[in-house]
Amino acid sequence: MHPASINHVTDPEKLAALVAARGFALIIGRTAEGRPAAVHTPVLMKEGVLRFHLSRANRLVFEDGDIALAVVSGADAYVSPDWYDEPDQVPTWNYLSVEAEGPVTRLDDAGSAQLLDDLSAEFEGRLAPKAPWTRGKMTPGRFEAMARAITSFSMRVERLEGIEKLSRNKTPEAQAAAAGRMAALEDPGSREIAALMAAQAAARKAGSRA
Repeated sequence: MHPASINHVTDPEKLAALVAARGFALIIGRTAEGRPAAVHTPVLMKEGVLRFHLSRANRLVFEDGDIALAVVSGADAYVSPDWYDEPDQVPTWNYLSVEAEGPVTRLDDAGSAQLLDDLSAEFEGRLAPKAPWTRGKMTPGRFEAMARAITSFSMRVERLEGIEKLSRNKTPEAQAAAAGRMAALEDPGSREIAALMAAQAAARKAGSRA
């Protein structure tokens, strides 16, 4: 987590919304030898429980009760000091991130199959009007055979925190000026960060006038 509390986000609904929107996380744990390890995987989170699956071939291992850390990254963008219209600034990187931490439990075969069904339903649903894929389209027995190559887990989220690093440490005017320059860039991440910076700067200005 970024050490500056001004960037911290604790609103669970806001954090859960970013996790749901991204649906993809870096799961951090350990290997059988005790070394740190990390794996990228799709995730679903609902009512304080985060579910994910891992390939049995990767080196990351979990026993029931082990603590895992899931990091979900949102948009990010470089910010040039020239864009603030204020002297003596330095380059920085703005970004969104969520950390979910808690003990994990291995899912049984039925729970793993349900997770895969839920994942496909979630992300196929985002492809509308495409007709959604379901495992009913597969040759009988093929899904079960392929599912043996993964292990699925649920995490009881005991810590959910996030970062919105959006140049809030600058004046609202400087924050808005940088956002305006970034909004003109072609990079989608820069534009998304710019919109959030602009909204935050406007809210800060409105608050100061209240």
